[in-house]
Amino acid sequence: MTDQHEQDLTPERVIELMRGERFVMLSSVTADGKIVSHPMTPLDVTAEADTWFITSSTSGLYETFVEGAEVNLSFAETGSWLSVSGRIRVVDDRAKLEDLWNDRIGVYFEDGIDDPTVRLLRVDGESAQFWGSPGGRAGALLDLVAARLKGERPSGTSGTTEL
Repeated sequence: MTDQHEQDLTPERVIELMRGERFVMLSSVTADGKIVSHPMTPLDVTAEADTWFITSSTSGLYETFVEGAEVNLSFAETGSWLSVSGRIRVVDDRAKLEDLWNDRIGVYFEDGIDDPTVRLLRVDGESAQFWGSPGGRAGALLDLVAARLKGERPSGTSGTTEL
């Protein structure tokens, strides 16, 4: 961990990292207290770190969360991990739904965008934590191998920021 990286983790850097990932794990707590996670595709990440998704009201995800509940978005690739905490909302906004809709989403809904089970979700990002190795994916792998050969711990940086 370095103090320099702590200073470098800004909301803008978090948003850049979030926008660079195709998949995320969305974790929530069920009414009976179990933590569950679902793979999701972020369709938009705003300048305020709000993340938009489309799901079905009959999906396991939709049935597990409570409006306004705290959730976590986990982004990971070799060498870096980003955890974003926030609150989940169901949003009724036809214009936003049309903006986000695409053919990949359409295959999951029998009646397309007009399917009655279509739900637009927004996670309002509140804070983020990051851990990573310098040099991206390739640098992280080299660092891990070198550390292993030398019997040392791999290098890494971490940081936390409010969004």
